[in-house]
Amino acid sequence: MRLALVPLLLLLAQPAGAELVIANRNLPARSVVMLSDVELAKGDIAGYATALAQVVGQELISAVYAGRPIALSQLAAPAIIERNQIVTLVFLRSGVSIETEARAMERGGIGARIRVMNLGSRNTVIGTISEDGRIHVGDSR
Repeated sequence: MRLALVPLLLLLAQPAGAELVIANRNLPARSVVMLSDVELAKGDIAGYATALAQVVGQELISAVYAGRPIALSQLAAPAIIERNQIVTLVFLRSGVSIETEARAMERGGIGARIRVMNLGSRNTVIGTISEDGRIHVGDSR
């Protein structure tokens, strides 16, 4: 009788309606997750996506294999700046704005901090990617 209760207790220990987002197919790193790439499955693991809205439209940092859950740490905003891309570097302080061209040393999405090289001075600085694809340094936000 006691052995028959163990599976029932294990089933009840899991929160009702707990779901995980799993991959329908193998998803390579740097791919943007589409609704058709994922589905919900029963389960609950801390640190893993539990809603489709958490993953759809996000970029995968590492590959995810079919049938495997997607960890939140594997997701990032889609990259809008690619490595070696020429970008506009913006510095703004006390009402004075300076804009120049720079080369992105890394790829990144909106809000990411990346290294860029000022093409005029060859100095490398770290800036934040804005929605319009420009890189802001200093107090220029």
